[in-house]
Amino acid sequence: MAGAPWIDIPEGSPFPLANLPLGIGGEPGRAPTTWVAVGDHALDLARVHADGYLDSVGLPGGIFSTGRLNEYLAEGRHTWRRLRSALVGVLTDPEAGRRLEPAIRARAALVMQLPVEVGDYVDFYSSLHHATNLGRIFRPDGEPLLPNWRHLPVGYHGRAGTLVPSGAEIPRPSGLRIVGGVPVFGPSERLDIELEMATVVGVGNRRGAPVSTRDASAHLYGMCLLDDWSARDIQAFEYQPLGPFLGKSFATSLSSWVVGFDALEPFRLAPPPQDPPVADYLTCDEPWGFDLHLEVLIETPSMRERGIPPEVVSRARFADMYWTPAQQLAHLTVNGASTRPGDLLGSGTVSGDRPGTAGSLIELTDNGRCPLELPDGSFRTFLLDGDRVVLRGWAGSDPSQRIGFGEVSGTITPART
Repeated sequence: MAGAPWIDIPEGSPFPLANLPLGIGGEPGRAPTTWVAVGDHALDLARVHADGYLDSVGLPGGIFSTGRLNEYLAEGRHTWRRLRSALVGVLTDPEAGRRLEPAIRARAALVMQLPVEVGDYVDFYSSLHHATNLGRIFRPDGEPLLPNWRHLPVGYHGRAGTLVPSGAEIPRPSGLRIVGGVPVFGPSERLDIELEMATVVGVGNRRGAPVSTRDASAHLYGMCLLDDWSARDIQAFEYQPLGPFLGKSFATSLSSWVVGFDALEPFRLAPPPQDPPVADYLTCDEPWGFDLHLEVLIETPSMRERGIPPEVVSRARFADMYWTPAQQLAHLTVNGASTRPGDLLGSGTVSGDRPGTAGSLIELTDNGRCPLELPDGSFRTFLLDGDRVVLRGWAGSDPSQRIGFGEVSGTITPART
């Protein structure tokens, strides 16, 4: 059994030895490297590797100095597990602690980048409650769910080039939207967020070689938080018949730390029952649901000026998600499509079926009919310039045993003309 870690880990920290998430960052002015989060600190894996502490893992030289996780993810599950085991050994070895002290930094002092270089990004629509909520808003006199929804994980290919790291500013997008019954070009007036989880592909598949749900564990590395910013008014005018375009492609924010599925293993659970039964290629022999708890917080400029902390406006459970990461990967590749290390599978908005559990403002405010009141006395239906949104999440209900994802945030800035 491992001894006590030589990096102090506060009681109840979301980054204990059982987590060990990886991220890309560094000090200002220095090239980014790979770091592992431990308590309130992080350890530079490029330095640990160069000093020989990870020789037993069998990794190529310089793999943690590339400024992205892609090369490491491509090494596969056996290597991922060997690294976790080696890191626990390093972090509980007092002699290693003395030698590696120069490789430790406070997490808050690091400038974090996107953890992976994303070649392809798919956004799914996997929450039964979210799909039902939106169906009731947009089709009040019809069936909330479209006929295909319970048969396959509905999704679309997003724009990887506008993924941004946590903390990046989000300029208000402009486009055509309907004003007074006619299309008018201008800044979006219905700017929204979507609370999502992103599944990170580790080992890709060849074109023409689908990945079965049985093999998903060999291909999927882990998860992080994702905010899929959405311009609802632009999207409403453009999306028929081909789907989202400018209303979604302007920015998607990704959290800094990727939590491996090995760390999430204790929090696996069975997803909700699927009725009618799914096609054979979507059936799963192992549970791919996860006990994740997510929150949406909003901070207005007035709150910031007055020192009022961000307000929690929603709490959602990922355990409610109808379609799982394994099914998403199987569906994505069943036609022969390929994936590569670093590709992302967005879960789609995570929402519940009770008030205060929706992952978007369009749901929380009933499409703007029921504004949210915030602690500074202001109201919001959709986001205003200067508003800051924070998404955060963790696995597990016991605060002392949580595995954290950290947070992803973004601040709305005025439209660029």
